[in-house]
Formats: sequence, structure tokens, C-alpha cells
Amino acid sequence: MTKYLILVKHSLPQIAEDRPANTWNLSLEGKLRAHRLAEQLERFEPEVIISSNEPKAMETAEILASHFQLDMQIISNLHEHDRSNVPYLSDHTFQASIREFFQKPDELVFGSETANQAYTRFYGGVHSILNEHQNKTIVIVTHGTVISLFVSRLTGSSDLELWSQLGLPSFVALDLHSSTLIVRSTIP
Repeated sequence: MTKYLILVKHSLPQIAEDRPANTWNLSLEGKLRAHRLAEQLERFEPEVIISSNEPKAMETAEILASHFQLDMQIISNLHEHDRSNVPYLSDHTFQASIREFFQKPDELVFGSETANQAYTRFYGGVHSILNEHQNKTIVIVTHGTVISLFVSRLTGSSDLELWSQLGLPSFVALDLHSSTLIVRSTIP
């Protein structure tokens, strides 16, 4: 049986402009979408559910873990690119900041870590998980920017293009034996 690494972008949060995004919880619609996500993931037969330590990811992972009757683990290195020092931005400003972030991976242009620093942190977390759970299908609930950095460097695809295609929630499934992207899906 093929084993997969499934990277899930958390479901739709309840935006609270007065708080950093890394503290946001899921919205009611986000919870409903997370249940639909669980149904979409059934075909992969998940064996391990892991989450970043951000509330919106943990809540998404809890819904998945409950659906699959699995325990959920929380790993801190899986959090989003650190932009806890950035206030709420208009959509236009946020999009421009993300473009610059991907275009200048060695420069600190947005938040408090570069794209390369975020990638290195996330890569280390993922590989630690893969080493601990060998030969299992693993679902990691995390965030769009770090998913895009990881997958683009593994597959040679565009990080910005992938980031712009990831919805809330969405997932990418990677075949662990060939390190190829086999599915990319957004849950409406």
C-alpha cells in the first residue's frame, strides 16, 4: 500500500483584526469545511494526525483526528511563517508582502523570519515526524506559506503559485516513496 505525506492548510478562521493571525480560531464555516476535508482524506487512510501549535490548525486537526478515531499530536516547528509582529493588513498589502517574501527568500521582508528560515524550521519538523512515523500515512495540519515553501523545493514548482491556489482548507498529498505531488485539492 502506498504511504503518503498529506500537508493540510487549516480551515477558514474567524478573523480578529485586533489580534495576530497566529491566535485566530476557526469560524463556524471553517469547522464545517474541516468535516468535509475529513471525508476527502478518507481515501488516503490516515494513520497519524499532527498539527502546528496555532489554534486554527489545532482545531482543524482535532476534527480530523475525531473523524479517523486517532490521537492528535502538536509539534511547534510546524507553525506558519512568523509574522506575529505584523498588524492586520489589507488584502492588497498582504498579497504584495507575500509576493516579496517568496521572491526574496534570503531577505527579511515580512514578519520576523525569512522564507529560507521558515523553510528550514518547517523542513526539520517534517523530517523529524517522517523519521518517527516511518511507513505510515501522515497528515500534518499546518499553514499555506510553509506548505508552499516545502512543496516547491521538493517538486520544483512555484511557491507563490501554489500558495495562491491553496484554499481554506486545502491539502497536498505527496507520495513518500517517489517524493512527488500526486494531489492538490481545495475543500469548498
